[in-house]
Amino acid sequence: MASLKKYNMKIIWETAVVFCLCSLSFVSSHSRKFTTPSVTRLTDQFSKIAIESGFSRRFGDHNIVVNGSLAKLTLDKSSGAGLMSKNKYQYGFFSARLKLPAGFASGVVVAFYLSNAESYPKSHDEIDIELLGRSRRDDWTIQTNVYANGSTRTGREEKFYFWFDPTQAFHDYTLIWNSHHTVFLVDNIPVRQFPNRGAFTSAYPSKPMSLYVTVWDGSEWATKGGKYPVNYKYSPFVVSVADVELSGCSVNNGSSTGTGPCTKSGGSVSSLDPVDGQDFATLSKNQINAMDWARRKLMFYSYCSDKSRYKVMPAECN
Repeated sequence: MASLKKYNMKIIWETAVVFCLCSLSFVSSHSRKFTTPSVTRLTDQFSKIAIESGFSRRFGDHNIVVNGSLAKLTLDKSSGAGLMSKNKYQYGFFSARLKLPAGFASGVVVAFYLSNAESYPKSHDEIDIELLGRSRRDDWTIQTNVYANGSTRTGREEKFYFWFDPTQAFHDYTLIWNSHHTVFLVDNIPVRQFPNRGAFTSAYPSKPMSLYVTVWDGSEWATKGGKYPVNYKYSPFVVSVADVELSGCSVNNGSSTGTGPCTKSGGSVSSLDPVDGQDFATLSKNQINAMDWARRKLMFYSYCSDKSRYKVMPAECN
């Protein structure tokens, strides 16, 4: 009788677990069916590069495997891993196809970003796409951010749900940065635009930056002070990187402050110029409509709506 009772309790427990997992799957953003807007595939317009020709190994060398235009970066108990572009850039088009680690990945952070923190430690600029593993479900989320002149106390984060499963296939993550605006794109759909005008200008990145692709343990930073740390029982966490595009104004050895001449590099399969070209000065009507779709359907946090964080909102929010 006791064994029968234990068996029944086991069935009830397993049923509850299955129900719980199904519930989590139900609320998953990429389990919902989205009709994505039609946009121009800008990533088809620029040349791909071999990883070794465009990047050096920034950290975790033993956790980096490169094969031509494909790289695999691994986070395990020993360390994370990171690539850094060999050139610095003063504006350009920066893109890579990424496939994120599958399974439970709380605290894991995959970052695709521009920064000059090593050259300007007290006044650095940064433009971030950060992909954050979550603890409540297996979904990842997208976080975008902008810093200028060391303004790290004012985080300008905006966060989005994915409309697809980023662990099942490669997807495009793109930054457009020029004197007109900064645009964050996922699968060629703009999710955010940060213009270089009005109140935004004081917070606009202006100095040459390097491009980084990294995976690291962000437990303390990304999970409410370490509430949901990386569980290395599920490691290794492997990020696949492919089809990198670096097309911009390269500044070798950081010799320029951004006001002098630079060398156009990276190449385009068309006549498009992401630095000075008028095609990249503004978003097209289709791109604006697509960005509106992403922000209405998928954005769940904006610093400009966080009154508990900012008693006085950053100027551009007004």
